[in-house]
Amino acid sequence: MKSPQPTPRTPRRVPRKAIQGLKLTLTYAVLLTFTFVFVFPLLFMFAASLKDDLALFADLRSWKAFSPVGNVSWDNYRSVLERGSFQRYVLNSILITGSTVGLSIFVNSMAAYALARLQWRGRTSVLGAIVALIVVPFDAIAIPLLLMVSRFHGLEWDSGGLHLTSSWFNTRIVQIVPFVASAFSIFLFYQFFLDVPRELDEAARVDGATPFQIYRKIILPLARPVIATVAILQALGMWNAYLWPIMVVQSSDARPVMPGIQEFYSRTPAWGQIMAYSSLVTLPLLALFISFQRFFVRGIATGGLKG
Repeated sequence: MKSPQPTPRTPRRVPRKAIQGLKLTLTYAVLLTFTFVFVFPLLFMFAASLKDDLALFADLRSWKAFSPVGNVSWDNYRSVLERGSFQRYVLNSILITGSTVGLSIFVNSMAAYALARLQWRGRTSVLGAIVALIVVPFDAIAIPLLLMVSRFHGLEWDSGGLHLTSSWFNTRIVQIVPFVASAFSIFLFYQFFLDVPRELDEAARVDGATPFQIYRKIILPLARPVIATVAILQALGMWNAYLWPIMVVQSSDARPVMPGIQEFYSRTPAWGQIMAYSSLVTLPLLALFISFQRFFVRGIATGGLKG
């Protein structure tokens, strides 16, 4: 008599919730890993800014390098702030960055409005040229731009008021005007304006609104997320500018913070003070990004990277 064959067992299916939970766990693990990679340099910078050079180098091979432990003090920050040059560099960067961001939002949004909402001959060709300019690096146009601005005369503001300058060199205006128009910012505004219903324009025209009134009172108030995105990206670029200020500014009166760190290091090669200088320069950008992070993410999601 043959023994009965064992019935094969059907494999148990893993519940869908368990798979989703595993994917979510892996996603958070990857995100936390990237977070630590980006946060560790900041932790090291802030911790090193509170130590003298001996303690800084002694802690390099241990976890103490990333934490403010041991003999910590605010002497490095005090030494940086006691120098008048740092305050002047920060003021220059605030004026340059703020002016560029404000003008950039106005100019680029108007250009994008004309491309996205108005009908005129050559609009497609102009849009194609703007998109093509996005891939052109600044290094490729730095020398021609330098030769161009060397022929310009302008106004510069200082403690004595406005006065005419023989050239744009060693002024704030040479660090502002060339960067007001941005192909990438125009493209961000353009993509966002395309999604705004055109019925709003038609209703405003029926009420007698001009194109500029439609732009100022209807389109621009709806573009707050992309405005925040452009403001953050433009502020990051201008605050961290180094190559162009080195080329056009030799005087400390118009020098921003990033080239100023080179002069600071040449006078005081103390790494604790350099880290304190870097921390003071980094904090405004962190505060700006944290304040507008919600609008920044919404602007990228809804206006920046669509079709």
